Amino acid sequence: MPGAPPDETRDGVDLTHLDEPLFDGAGATKRDLVDYLDGVSDRIVADLRDRPLSVIRVHRGSDAFMQKNVPKYTPAWVPTITLWAESSKRDVTYALCNDRRTLLWFANQRAVEYHPALVRGKAPGQSHLILDIDPPAGDAFSMAVAAAHLVRQALDEAGLQGAVKTSGAKGVHVFVPIDEDTPIEDAAAATRALAQRAERLDPALATTAFMKEDREAKVFVDATRVGGATVVSAYSPRVRPGTPVSYPVGWDDLDSVAPSDFTVHTALDALHGDDPWAAQMPSPQAVPADLLEEGRAIPVARVQAMHEGKRRARSRRS
Repeated sequence: MPGAPPDETRDGVDLTHLDEPLFDGAGATKRDLVDYLDGVSDRIVADLRDRPLSVIRVHRGSDAFMQKNVPKYTPAWVPTITLWAESSKRDVTYALCNDRRTLLWFANQRAVEYHPALVRGKAPGQSHLILDIDPPAGDAFSMAVAAAHLVRQALDEAGLQGAVKTSGAKGVHVFVPIDEDTPIEDAAAATRALAQRAERLDPALATTAFMKEDREAKVFVDATRVGGATVVSAYSPRVRPGTPVSYPVGWDDLDSVAPSDFTVHTALDALHGDDPWAAQMPSPQAVPADLLEEGRAIPVARVQAMHEGKRRARSRRS
């Protein structure tokens, strides 16, 4: 794609317009984004490797948008994978961000957020159970933390271990590594069971209600990050005021942090050269049989919500 002469070149990638603001309210320039991603390239690439990648980009003066299909001008050296997208009924060609050079190319395209798939390549199973803990308001992070501890208790009682990170937005993500030959349907069932077990521990705080009007200002323990879903990567910046970063946090430190503590300006220094996401991540675990049995009896949230939405619509019309 034609453009201005580069401000500089790194790893064979021409970088342009580095001193322009990243987006309104970012408090950061494109150079800040590039420098941050370059500084964490080994750590974020380890999380992205071999996973079909969707990114959120922000063109100058435009709204953010999600890109799944790689653009026609993508360099030939960027590895890709083509997968059937059931939701849109078409093939989608995704990038695989497997090296620093590809990451720098994405950064130069103003790709701020990095959302890898839950599966590697065309593997039949996903690598983690993921609980996305979403508080009812942007200033309710402490509620998300309290719900995360419920999830941890549910994991302990199931004989499982997980790692936790800020989402970089208003919530928390809990990742539970599992054997990658676990069928996606089993992973989905186990995730549903864990979410409901966490909810039962404190139903006044946590809910698994998929429909927002049913949540009653509680923390949503979202068990729908399964199958073809994506989740923002550890170390990924977010298109949010101040450009925060999804940052790994130790369970014992979770109560003493806020999402705004970690931004493209501060996160790299906070790491001190370490990779806490890799260090805190347990080894892959087998999914307990009782968790599977329990989860298989729980309806799929999106399907249940679709039928309930139709029922409520009919009720309103009548």
